[in-house]
Amino acid sequence: MTAADTIFESRRPAMTGLAYRMLGSRAEAEDVVQDAWLRWREVDAPAVDNPGAFLNRVVSRLCLDRLKSARARRELYVGEWLPEPVVDVDETFGLGENLTVAFLLALERLTPLERAAFLLHDVFDTPFAEIAATLGRSEAAVRQLAARARDHVKAGKPRYKPSADEERRLTQAFITAAMSGDAASLRGLLANDVAMHADGGGKAAATMNPVFGLDNAVRLLEGIARKWPHPGGTSVRLARINGQPGVVLSHDGVVFQTMGLDIVEGRIAAVYTMRNPDKLARISP
Repeated sequence: MTAADTIFESRRPAMTGLAYRMLGSRAEAEDVVQDAWLRWREVDAPAVDNPGAFLNRVVSRLCLDRLKSARARRELYVGEWLPEPVVDVDETFGLGENLTVAFLLALERLTPLERAAFLLHDVFDTPFAEIAATLGRSEAAVRQLAARARDHVKAGKPRYKPSADEERRLTQAFITAAMSGDAASLRGLLANDVAMHADGGGKAAATMNPVFGLDNAVRLLEGIARKWPHPGGTSVRLARINGQPGVVLSHDGVVFQTMGLDIVEGRIAAVYTMRNPDKLARISP
């Protein structure tokens, strides 16, 4: 492996993490990093003073290009769009509050330039001068972009940090109650203002819009349990979904659903269900 290869590989996790947060897709993020590799091969790597800044600039610009077409695709997306789940990722990918589904959905409400400025500065500690060069804006303009984004994403940050035991207990209890349609147990687990999100992408059955409130959530889960597609044949494993507690469900060795949970003060405040097979293909059962 050459020195240039070593430099690139040492930066790969950070680049993948940046691209994933920009695009909400692990598959697209890895495509972007591959494109960055092709560009890296074309430069004189030893002559690059700051390889990290150079590669972040390349990845950011590639992501901004992809976001133009992504926005058009989202307008045609069937049902609610959720980011591709990242399951049991290595720490180097960048776990923490800035990987949660709520945080990523908050990023979706930003403009591409706001998203880039905020992520590069607040998440990846990039100086504003470098961000300005990356985005082709003045440093003052970049500061304003990041500040506006910061205000918008506050709501996406976790309000509560459950213990590992609490996460495990609530996750196990929830999936048992959900699969059996146990309304009484569900009422003891879900928050009054719980939000149920689901992404089927038009390729798998899922609610078209989020479902809010305890009564509506319980009715939804009861109905799903009555129609459960693989009675007695579903394999369930606990997993970290975007750094939060969740489960991966499979049948005959094929993952057909993930569920990530947002736990707040001993109750499940949000459930993020992924059923779009295109976004589950990379997950091991």
